[in-house]
Amino acid sequence: MQRGGVRYSPANQTSMENQMSMNLQIRAAMAATCITLAMAAGPIRAAEIQMVTGEQWTTSSEAVKKAYLVGLANMVQLQTAYQGANPPSEAQSFVPRLTKGMQGQTLDSVRDGLDRWYAANPAKLKRPVLDII
Repeated sequence: MQRGGVRYSPANQTSMENQMSMNLQIRAAMAATCITLAMAAGPIRAAEIQMVTGEQWTTSSEAVKKAYLVGLANMVQLQTAYQGANPPSEAQSFVPRLTKGMQGQTLDSVRDGLDRWYAANPAKLKRPVLDII
């Protein structure tokens, strides 16, 4: 009997099953390796994330400052929607405090407020922007 131009035999069937089994094992091993590497790199990546301080803020262009604030506002909206009816306390997350600090403000007024604060406190340029808001 022939299948697709290859003569069928029980030996061929066993060989194909062995090949498929080996492919599945290789894929499982590769997936496990990728997951392990991702988990190992997670803490390293988290440590590499740098807080934006007054040093970066005061040397950034108006467009970069606005982009930072748009990203921050989007993150707050996303986090607030995700938390839903169970928002975290200020001790658990900075989002409630940040939301309170930005309430009733425009992006331009937040940017101007940060500019004024850092101009009035040049000795505190190492303080993160998130603390000031």
